[in-house]
Amino acid sequence: MQFTSTDYMLVLPMTLLTLFALGILLIDLMLPQEQKWANAVTAFIGLLFSAKAVYNIQEWLGTNSGTYGLMRTMLVDHFTLYFFYLFLAATAIAILMSVRYLEIERESHGEYYALMLLSVVGMMCMAAGADVVLIFIGLELMAISTYVLVGFLRRDRRSNEAALKYFLLGAFSSGIFAYGLSLFYGIAGSTNLDTIGGQLRNVVADPRYAAYKPVAIVALLATLTGLLFKIAAVPFHQWAPDAYEGAPTSITGFMSVAVKAAGWAMLLRVLIFSPVRLSGLVAMRATWLPVLVFVSIATMTGANLAALTQSNTKRLLAYSSIAHVGYMLLGLVAGSAIELNADGIKGILIYLLVYTFMNLGAFGVITSLRHRNVIGDELDDLNGLYSRAPVEAVLMLVFVLSLAGIPPLAGFYGKYFIFLSLVETQHYALAALGVFYSVFGLYYYLKIANAMFMRPAEKGEGALPIGYAMRAALGVTGFATLFIGIMPNRFIEAVNWAIGMATNPNTAKLIR
Repeated sequence: MQFTSTDYMLVLPMTLLTLFALGILLIDLMLPQEQKWANAVTAFIGLLFSAKAVYNIQEWLGTNSGTYGLMRTMLVDHFTLYFFYLFLAATAIAILMSVRYLEIERESHGEYYALMLLSVVGMMCMAAGADVVLIFIGLELMAISTYVLVGFLRRDRRSNEAALKYFLLGAFSSGIFAYGLSLFYGIAGSTNLDTIGGQLRNVVADPRYAAYKPVAIVALLATLTGLLFKIAAVPFHQWAPDAYEGAPTSITGFMSVAVKAAGWAMLLRVLIFSPVRLSGLVAMRATWLPVLVFVSIATMTGANLAALTQSNTKRLLAYSSIAHVGYMLLGLVAGSAIELNADGIKGILIYLLVYTFMNLGAFGVITSLRHRNVIGDELDDLNGLYSRAPVEAVLMLVFVLSLAGIPPLAGFYGKYFIFLSLVETQHYALAALGVFYSVFGLYYYLKIANAMFMRPAEKGEGALPIGYAMRAALGVTGFATLFIGIMPNRFIEAVNWAIGMATNPNTAKLIR
């Protein structure tokens, strides 16, 4: 295999992150305990270098739809670059959230930041994969790094238990996913998604290939199981509440946005390959579309009902996160119901963008509650937050209202495009169900607001100490949640650029 200059350019963002991760491990050996914050600075600089490399690829691509690299195993197009930026932004905010939190937990080690950077490398492979081998390697790199990060609080039994559950279920789902991919390789004789898609079209349409249909259906179901596990859709969601509750709170926020975005990038790559050029498993759309309809309804129903009874804020937001997966699956149903409904795919990408800021912001406020002997992840820990930290309380209110989809906050636009796409494709019942559950979810978000503003603070609780890095993280997430909601035009254009489409007339009318 011979590397070309194009290959080097396309893998440079991942290469830089890997080098900085290794550098952090070396530098950490020489740093005294009181200067461990320098690891966070090094990781942040690595993200900036990687972002510059991504920008260089964007400039080099220009108006081209995309290019292949690494012997056609890697496809870098606007869709890929969109997710690259999303991963880097989410990781940068998570690093800011982590600095003081790790000091309080007395677990400030370089391995933490190195694993975060390596997990982003895996995410980039998942988003850019045009070959199932590269996608699977990226998935395992991300997953193994995340398993360790979930159990990073070595003295905390909850963290250890969460990591073990996550590891066992994750390994099992990865095995099922690999089995499905191996069957597709047996059918197509290739691991390339485009080749697999072409062969599946023959299996579906040509009677001479009828004998392959049962194998293709088994392969599809096994592959879907692995994909739905990674985005935590019902009934493959069991790992999420335990992992979210036991993990370090900053990692919980990181997992809820970056890891989930990587799962969605992989899901879209495998099922439709490219938003502007249908391939992958789209030939079997008649089989997997009803499955997604059932899973989306089950996900919205199960997660919203489970969230009602939660007293732990991290578990509540975990079930909320699962419910949002159900809404996004509706967008995929609408987006692939006809040849391609761009508003459905657009809704997913906008949802992932706004979700990155509003959910990380919510977990940032919860992370800031960790001080002294207070863990800060129970709903009662938010009691009287407005009297102790009024800015954080107001920001938390903004985040939860955005999660509920209240205009003019950012979360409204993700739901708007998904429901619009459902109406356009005449899925009126699904649109009505999605709106109903959105209103239903407002109840448990207001439980958080009620605790912060209506309940008295616990005795002995004074002003909340918040570090500068956490203030920066909350400032960025709060500003983005408000700014995207008030001025969504440029962000909608960014999503249009990512999927290669012109602005929809309804969108133009909305943002005029």
